[in-house]
Amino acid sequence: MKAILRRLHLLGLARGLRQRVRTIAYARGNLPYWLHGAPDRLPLPPLRLITLATGQPDIHWYLEGGQLAESAIRDALAGTGASIEGFRAVLDFGCGSGRVFRRWSSISGPRFCGCDYNPALVRWCADRLPFGEFCGNQLAPPMSFPTQSFDFIYALSVFTHMPARLQFAWIEELRRILIPGGYLLLSTHGERYLDDLTREEQDQFRSGRLVVKYDEVAGSNTCGAYHPATYVRAELSVGFDLLTHLPEGARGNPYQDLYLLRKPAGPSLP
Repeated sequence: MKAILRRLHLLGLARGLRQRVRTIAYARGNLPYWLHGAPDRLPLPPLRLITLATGQPDIHWYLEGGQLAESAIRDALAGTGASIEGFRAVLDFGCGSGRVFRRWSSISGPRFCGCDYNPALVRWCADRLPFGEFCGNQLAPPMSFPTQSFDFIYALSVFTHMPARLQFAWIEELRRILIPGGYLLLSTHGERYLDDLTREEQDQFRSGRLVVKYDEVAGSNTCGAYHPATYVRAELSVGFDLLTHLPEGARGNPYQDLYLLRKPAGPSLP
């Protein structure tokens, strides 16, 4: 159906109508937040930016999803003895409208940075979350950060929207800006998402190959990438030590798998 609508140049119109209907449906649940604000007392993004980040104009889920993602990040790091508070510099790669980034507002010590492909999201975060630093990035690397700028980078539901060529380019770029021994946490569409695939795509996934749908709109939510665990281990994580794989462990990005990688601490390419 998406392909038909795209050919008829109606996909944008269909999405707009669907978003209006959903906004009305969520209005009652959103009302308390419009009246009283968010519990963390930070500004709330407009619904169109919340929808870009979460797929639905639901303020409650925007905030709860950020809280769940924070707990998933902390739990993954705790298994290695690391913590957010102990880092020197943290990057939210694909910060969206700040649903996870805002969770760090009360933490002093680390430098918190966020970047995103969508300039509207970057502008909102830069204007409303003053405890962080924000910048835009292009669809493909490089970034403006110097080599070895961060000791922790997380990318939640980012590699889920890229074809293979961009995934490998970004893995190398993130490895460049990590310090030796630095951590990279990312989420993927794993086995839980097999029902989203055709029979042929399911066979491809089960054979250990990456599946990408609608790669012509890479970087958008329409583009979907599906990662077998064997593919992440054998190909995507090359150049890193794979520390943790938690199937369906990306709380806040429901049912996505969570991987924690570490850049080797010994001599390596930058």
